Amino acid sequence: MRLRPVDLAREHGLSTQAVRNYEEAGILPPADRSPHGYRAYTPLHAAALRTFLALIPAHGHPTAAAIMCAVHADAVPEALRLIDESHAQLADDRRTLEAVERALSDLTPASQPRSGETFIGPLARRLGVRPATLRKWERAGLIVPGRDPRTGYRVYSSADGRDVLLAHQLRRGGHGLDQIARVLERVRAAGGPEPLQATLRGWRDRLTARGLSMLTAAATLATYLETSKNPDNPSTGTRGGPR
Repeated sequence: MRLRPVDLAREHGLSTQAVRNYEEAGILPPADRSPHGYRAYTPLHAAALRTFLALIPAHGHPTAAAIMCAVHADAVPEALRLIDESHAQLADDRRTLEAVERALSDLTPASQPRSGETFIGPLARRLGVRPATLRKWERAGLIVPGRDPRTGYRVYSSADGRDVLLAHQLRRGGHGLDQIARVLERVRAAGGPEPLQATLRGWRDRLTARGLSMLTAAATLATYLETSKNPDNPSTGTRGGPR
């Protein structure tokens, strides 16, 4: 069975140029050419395209493309390594989300700094951290307090104190300063811990959707690998798998 580029394109709402680009990039196996240079695709190419499109929501476009290129280069271990890395990143994102949720749950009204401004010493004692730690976090850009115009001393607002406590909780959970900086950006962008709860729910929903997409992508890729290994499988419409 021979398929035209437009046949593959129509199934997924793509342009024929996109299909040709995917072949040239190695995402699809090479197509046979007619004496006049026209591409002749097969159901195997259609299966490769479906596999690639299933990989995108699971692993992102660049990684999905790299996985398919590795498969067609007969480098399945490399494809599996890329998949492993993507799963590890999802697991890390999930742990970060859970740490943020735990840290926010500890931000009870009693635990948060009282309203008003305070200096580094009293804030450090109140929250159970060292002044040197606060200065280190300031150098890292986590919390940048204002300065007293007369003395030049650091002056922390109640929002700064909230962020210090959140950073402290995340640091105790083993998270790096870069991760903590991203979390604090989310808190500030949301307008505080309470509005951030909706953001966290959206974050969790996206992680769940990605995990489910990984299941679908794994099954689709496994089927494609099995199909491509059978050179005489009539469902492929061609002899031989990816070249």
